[in-house]
Amino acid sequence: MAKTQPEPVRDPKADHLLTPQNCVLVLIDYQPEQYSSVTSSSREEITLNAVALCKLAQAYGIPVVLSTVAVDMGVNEGTIPEIRAALPGVEEIDRTGVNAWEDDDFRKAVQDTGRRKVVIGALWTEVCLAFPTLDMLAEGYEVYPVADAVGGISPAAHERAFDRMIQAGARPITAISFGCEIMRNWARGDSDKLREVMRWYFPQHRRLHKSLDGSGGAPISTGLTAA
Repeated sequence: MAKTQPEPVRDPKADHLLTPQNCVLVLIDYQPEQYSSVTSSSREEITLNAVALCKLAQAYGIPVVLSTVAVDMGVNEGTIPEIRAALPGVEEIDRTGVNAWEDDDFRKAVQDTGRRKVVIGALWTEVCLAFPTLDMLAEGYEVYPVADAVGGISPAAHERAFDRMIQAGARPITAISFGCEIMRNWARGDSDKLREVMRWYFPQHRRLHKSLDGSGGAPISTGLTAA
């Protein structure tokens, strides 16, 4: 018997998996100065996946908290244009400290969403991602660092930071796995929102990796034709 109908939708607020109704996306310090010292991944790779997160959050109505550091102090520039363009209407929360959770405005913005599952990306992995992640975990939040949308000043710094976060209870994900988790079923009426993001993402992904893998940009399976 052909299967064309979605399975029943579980309670979207109580679901132990991520849903558009139970999570918040947090992005911290995607600024030129931070990018300039990242070596664990390329700027292009990080930005592609960070923008994918933005597009998914916008498509599925997920609240976004966006923060910068030392812009008001005149030290740093703001969030890079690619991410700002993908988050129309989302205001930056500037800070002076490296740990965003210690900033009252940032902490209140997260708390005001009423959501306890935090999908988070930041530069650098070992500082601006790790510190608020550890604090939120200590306060009972479920925290999901997005591994392919972040970077550290060295591979060791990035990897050890993930070790530390995981030991504390963090649950790493990736940008596209996040999209699949919140979409959940290809037969749902809103599945085209993920398809649209994937149609943008995978051509960009192929172009980015074409020169790295020597494959000439071999096709990547996307599930776009799934029922």
